Amino acid sequence: MLKMLSTQLTGLFLKINEKEEMALEDGARLLAQAPAGEGKIYFKGFGEMEGVVREALEGAEPLVHAKALGEADALAHTDRAIVFSRFSDSPEAVSLGLELTEKGIPFVSVSAAKSETGKGLADLADVHIDTHVIRPILPAEDGTRVVFPSLITALYIYHALKFTIDEILLENE
Repeated sequence: MLKMLSTQLTGLFLKINEKEEMALEDGARLLAQAPAGEGKIYFKGFGEMEGVVREALEGAEPLVHAKALGEADALAHTDRAIVFSRFSDSPEAVSLGLELTEKGIPFVSVSAAKSETGKGLADLADVHIDTHVIRPILPAEDGTRVVFPSLITALYIYHALKFTIDEILLENE
């Protein structure tokens, strides 16, 4: 089972690398605008995605210009935001996306894009990065599926963004 899990996760990472390459680059450029100016990058995670915020702020290699997003009203036009949620139609995340859009704060969203009937994160965000995790990835013995690696893929995306942001900022010094 461990080999199957490793294979499935590797496949997800390769899919993200292949299908989200441009979005990762665009997202990093957008987010790098904040520290290149006088702004900060504000992180918000919903549910288990709060783990990405903890990694960005308190991990072994925190993102220097990162802050946790409390209230969108506190953001300035020089700031950027990144919003993590399990699905692109998460009501709390969509509400925050609408608030950021109304305030004119550019933001990146990271979630599994679901077919949406209204405005979702994929529509609201300046850049949306799809985790491609819509359902659990492993079949169980009873025919159900298990292991929903939304946080694992979000952390992979975060590290790809951080690495690219650091490169962009280094080039501009």
